[in-house]
Amino acid sequence: MLQQTAPSDQATAAPARILAFDRARTFITLLVVLHHSVVNYTYFGNGDKARWLGFDLIVLFNDSFFMACMFLISGLFVRDSLLRRGAANYLGHRAWRLGIPYLVSIFVLMPVAYYPTFLRYHLPGTTDFNFFHFWWHTLTIGPWPSGPAWFIWVLLFFDFVVVLLWAAVPEAINGLGKAIYALRYRPGFAFAAFLVFSVIVYLPMRLYFGDAAWFEPDGFPLPIQTSRILLYLGYFLVGVGIGAMDLRSGIFAENGELAARWKTWAAFALVFYGAILFLVYAHHNWVANFDSPPPWWSFGYALAFALFSGAMAFAEPGLFLRFAKTPMRLIDAMRPSAYGIFLVHYIFIIWLQYAVYDPAWSPFVKFAIVFAGALGGSWGTVLLLRKIPMVARMI
Repeated sequence: MLQQTAPSDQATAAPARILAFDRARTFITLLVVLHHSVVNYTYFGNGDKARWLGFDLIVLFNDSFFMACMFLISGLFVRDSLLRRGAANYLGHRAWRLGIPYLVSIFVLMPVAYYPTFLRYHLPGTTDFNFFHFWWHTLTIGPWPSGPAWFIWVLLFFDFVVVLLWAAVPEAINGLGKAIYALRYRPGFAFAAFLVFSVIVYLPMRLYFGDAAWFEPDGFPLPIQTSRILLYLGYFLVGVGIGAMDLRSGIFAENGELAARWKTWAAFALVFYGAILFLVYAHHNWVANFDSPPPWWSFGYALAFALFSGAMAFAEPGLFLRFAKTPMRLIDAMRPSAYGIFLVHYIFIIWLQYAVYDPAWSPFVKFAIVFAGALGGSWGTVLLLRKIPMVARMI
């Protein structure tokens, strides 16, 4: 067990980067590439005619936790950065690291990525739209998709919310941090409390809005899944609270009680995921009106989703904290390029899916080509881009 240390209201002298959290973020980035590589070969995605039900299970597993977990991890270093930089400099730094990549994504990367979709439904000779016409049509008429970049604008908005909170109620973040820090030797209680918190911030929104609604003001590429707004914000604020105290001795300590029990959190997560699968099966086989399931089903699914998301938010970082000193060659090699891979991988995903659409190959062959090509292509592109000093400082 860790030796008890008193929490401090001042920034600690801990290193700026902690390997376990870098690995946790990189692993989620790898899951994002996997997710987008398989979704076209699922019955859920209804894309390519080559499909496999197992890919649906992967998509369901990822979608039910990984972005919420990423928001939690993204909040861990916010308070320390605010102390070092001050509010104005912090927002400027986040605008550089998030705002500019977001603008590049929506104006350049996503039009390039989505052009094959246009070609699929507008064959040569049936329209005079070349790429530049398509690009202008996207920006002026729409639809104007943001692709995976939705995460970036939401994260930047959450940073702005925290800065406002920091300015309006300076002790709020410290108070939250102290409350979470006090639970560092009570991981079971912390786990149960976080599950309850997950249910509170997700279930009412899911029951009111459903899971299909997206908030996207006036067609601009600023989307977020409506039912998950409070879930994402709540997880981000919890991450900010965890990071408000010393990360190396708090609830997310490498040799702490939470990390030691990562298998327990993972076991709970599997149980909750099993509940999700059972409810999906019930929806397809026992619900007469598929598009309008009964209230008991909606309540049960929202509850299982929230519990699974909460359990994975402990299990995924806990795994990498527990094995922080274990070599992980692929993840460690990807770490410096993970953010860039997240930004550019969608171009390779959609173009490769377009390239293998017509051949009558199995879904496994198509997936393997798309996944390997997207990961390798985006990784190689980022390695080249990071040779430019200005780009390296940004991504």
